[in-house]
Amino acid sequence: MKEDLTASLYLENQLCFPLYAASRLTTKVYAPYLEKMDITYPQYLVLLVLWQHQEQSVKEIGERLFLESNTLTPLLKRLEQKKLIKRARSKSDERTVLITLTNEGKELKNEAISIPHRIVESFQDESIDAEEVMNFQKTLFKLLGILSEKSSH
Repeated sequence: MKEDLTASLYLENQLCFPLYAASRLTTKVYAPYLEKMDITYPQYLVLLVLWQHQEQSVKEIGERLFLESNTLTPLLKRLEQKKLIKRARSKSDERTVLITLTNEGKELKNEAISIPHRIVESFQDESIDAEEVMNFQKTLFKLLGILSEKSSH
């Protein structure tokens, strides 16, 4: 019997498809929480970085989020328009733009504090538990590291 060489092209045999679909569906799970805060998912990611690391350069935020500056800059401008962040040139290097949270941006953290727990809860049912979700997250971070390393060469 001849092996079907086209099977590698079946949707269910693709690594990228379940990652893509899971990402889109996960972002949908976040939507109602983020809508209450009047922010988008990419804006939420920027805020997560700033809540954890306070002042960051645009370059540092981009590296942490795997975003190019042409994607990040408009995102930061919208966050600044919402008065959640401030952008300022570094005094030591004029080429560097530093991003900090405003008081409103810092206060938003209190609204967001329950989101991660709610998201993990939403993934659980009788077929998967919290430990499996956390192990999957670790595996995804390993994969992200590998892909990031390969794309920088």
